[in-house]
Amino acid sequence: MKASHPLRHYTFLRVAVATLSMAVLAIPLRAQTSNLNGTVALSSQLVDRGLAITPVTPFLQAATSWTSANGWVLGLSAGTQLRSTGHGSEALAQAGHYWSLADDWRMQAGLVYYTYPGNARGRAFDRAEAGVSWMYRDVLTFGLSAIRLTRGGNHQPRGAADVDFHWPLPAHFSLSAGLGVAQPLSTAIYHGTPTYGTQDDWGYYYGGHYYLYHRQRSSSYYGYGHLGLAWTYEAWRVELDRVATDPSQRGMAAAPWVATISWSF
Repeated sequence: MKASHPLRHYTFLRVAVATLSMAVLAIPLRAQTSNLNGTVALSSQLVDRGLAITPVTPFLQAATSWTSANGWVLGLSAGTQLRSTGHGSEALAQAGHYWSLADDWRMQAGLVYYTYPGNARGRAFDRAEAGVSWMYRDVLTFGLSAIRLTRGGNHQPRGAADVDFHWPLPAHFSLSAGLGVAQPLSTAIYHGTPTYGTQDDWGYYYGGHYYLYHRQRSSSYYGYGHLGLAWTYEAWRVELDRVATDPSQRGMAAAPWVATISWSF
């Protein structure tokens, strides 16, 4: 049985749906041989736990993962904005291990490192995460994460919890839904009003304009969620998701709709 690619689940178990930037690996319950998989995806926006890492613009991503017969998993992913390749990139690396707990249950623990080189908007999200998740078949997943930022002076640990649901429908369709809660990684938000100036630690250039970050009232946690419909045929997958983010994060919230098309091999 072939392992599902990690990109398929950079949904709300790690981040927001269909952006395919993370890697909660959906490992088969009884892997018999090593598997090497890959995915290429095009999304309308890169989203991280309900928050926008890029503007609404085409984002291209490629990922590969390797799973061993004894439960080890390794994954790499990289992506960039198509319209501004020098200012909107991301990369991640993951290592983990999974165990079969019962016929229908498995557990996975792992470490993930995220970085956004050349992406001033995403630099506040550079981090390392330790996570553990429990999966019931390919239907229900619950995960807990401990997060440590790798930039700036505030390295206080943060936490997140996510639950994700997936249900197959007729005619190659499937329904997905997810909810999560997380401690904010930064109190800086994207204001969205273009001005001109010189780039500094709290702003970035995009499309010939300079966008400033502004401070918002800090919150101990925020919630996010999604509801999506996907169509899958052989190696192709097309997904449309309705994204919701806590109003306290409205300055950095993702677009209400996120679309993705991907090809796996």
